[in-house]
Amino acid sequence: MLKELFNLFRVHDALTRMKRDFSEMLALSYGLTIDAGSILFDEVSEGHHRTELRERDVQINKVEREIRKQVITHLTINKDPSDVPYCLLLMSIVKDVERLGDYAKNISEIRDEGGAPIVDDTNGTELRNIRAATETTFGVVSEVFATADSKRAATLIREGRMVNRRCDELVSKVARSTYDAAATTSMVLGARYYKRIDSHLLNILSGVVMPLHKLDYYDDTMPKADNS
Repeated sequence: MLKELFNLFRVHDALTRMKRDFSEMLALSYGLTIDAGSILFDEVSEGHHRTELRERDVQINKVEREIRKQVITHLTINKDPSDVPYCLLLMSIVKDVERLGDYAKNISEIRDEGGAPIVDDTNGTELRNIRAATETTFGVVSEVFATADSKRAATLIREGRMVNRRCDELVSKVARSTYDAAATTSMVLGARYYKRIDSHLLNILSGVVMPLHKLDYYDDTMPKADNS
């Protein structure tokens, strides 16, 4: 197997392959999140997508393992120390992308876990808005990461932190509501899972704006957004 890996890296540029596989992993997780939301919000038939969602989650896990294998092999045989930070960065954030797939799958299963249709009131509208904000950020993360656009990443991180707070506030409102158990289950789990997806997106974006040793610690040292 090691000989096959050596041949692989002679033929292909290792970092280019890693970058391509990482983009594929993000795309799979993004599609999974979109479809899971459609199930939770009754936009499609749950059974229609369930098998496909599981297959894509398995594929995400396979790509994660492949990237980790590539990183280890490249760091072992490559003599250029300038590649080390990028490899270590990928090693860290591929786990975030894998978790994105897990939480998307969790969203698709909420109704199976005793959840009811999302309520049609101000709280339900807020959860729909949280979903929309999360999916919007997810839709541009791959481009922002690939282009290392630090100003755009900083803006998205600030917006994402606000989404995190909105999720917490929504859970508090639901806790004080008179919803039945099924409606409460859907609202609380929906808010919690979207918060986790949002948080893992922020971790990925932190790789654009923060030094390697401060990944996941996005703070006031981030570059300011470009408001021009």
